[in-house]
Amino acid sequence: MSDTRNDSRAIDPAVRAELTRLRESIDNIDAAVVHMLAERFKCTQQVGVLKAEHQLPPADPAREARQIARLRELAESAKLDPAFAEKLLNFIIAEVIRHHETIADGAR
Repeated sequence: MSDTRNDSRAIDPAVRAELTRLRESIDNIDAAVVHMLAERFKCTQQVGVLKAEHQLPPADPAREARQIARLRELAESAKLDPAFAEKLLNFIIAEVIRHHETIADGAR
């Protein structure tokens, strides 16, 4: 016996249309996020090259702390959980540092 809550044929057409509209918006936002992250990483790759050329360390803890504080404020004003925003930025920063270390290793 099937559960009608999981049977898509039982969903009201208006509800299905609204779900589709919202999911299309989510898909568009996801695409924009991916493209924005790609642009961010293009910039951070250039920073990594510049740091390697001038023997600067891959990480900049003071800048990272400022960025985290800034992002937490932005998250609060956007009604987004600041702890989530900080976790996301820490994940991105860790990846950037990894890239910078790889660039620096290649420059040696």
